[in-house]
Amino acid sequence: MCGMGKHFRVIEGGRSRRKDGRDEARRVRPVGDTRYWPAQPSHPVGKPVRGRQSRDSNLWSVAPLALALAAATFWGVWTLTAPENGMGSGAIALASSSDRESASFSFCHTGGGYNCVVDGDTIHYRGTKIRIADIDTPETHPPRCEAEATKGAAATQRMLALVNAGPFSLQTIDRDEDRYGRKLRVVTRGGESLGGVLVDEGLARWYGGGRQSWC
Repeated sequence: MCGMGKHFRVIEGGRSRRKDGRDEARRVRPVGDTRYWPAQPSHPVGKPVRGRQSRDSNLWSVAPLALALAAATFWGVWTLTAPENGMGSGAIALASSSDRESASFSFCHTGGGYNCVVDGDTIHYRGTKIRIADIDTPETHPPRCEAEATKGAAATQRMLALVNAGPFSLQTIDRDEDRYGRKLRVVTRGGESLGGVLVDEGLARWYGGGRQSWC
């Protein structure tokens, strides 16, 4: 064993003996000692940890899709129910199987028309002039003041949008005609009064007999 150097050690029972005869305690790392051996990560770098962190990552990946679906649903409902002229909050009822009247309406010109809207409470339908019996709206032929003209124009546009929105019904009342020869009818869709939509939006009043000023 000569020639192997003076630092040659002989291991005996947990202790090392130097060649020169002096013993030296064998160095053993204490449990939990990290001064010279840094702790290793509990999981490989770059790989997801199973458990809560993985579940949180999945939730964040699904959240944008859920928000998009919610926004699309809201937009669809708002589009179906929102007033087309941007005024008020009255919703248009869906047509039922009993709603069988329909036409493509336009605005009436001087002298009337076939399928057209005169103002908020008067329409021409298939050659018949109809006074919408349950409401009173501002006059437009002619208006009595600027305020009535503005609100009357809005009521006319709103009624045009309502009668063009789908099938409707014409319900009779206790009188068939008024003194001007107009048919008295309540216009409904799905059992709901279209005139009531204008009332809810501040563009009409429920008719209680006679006329009240809008000025």
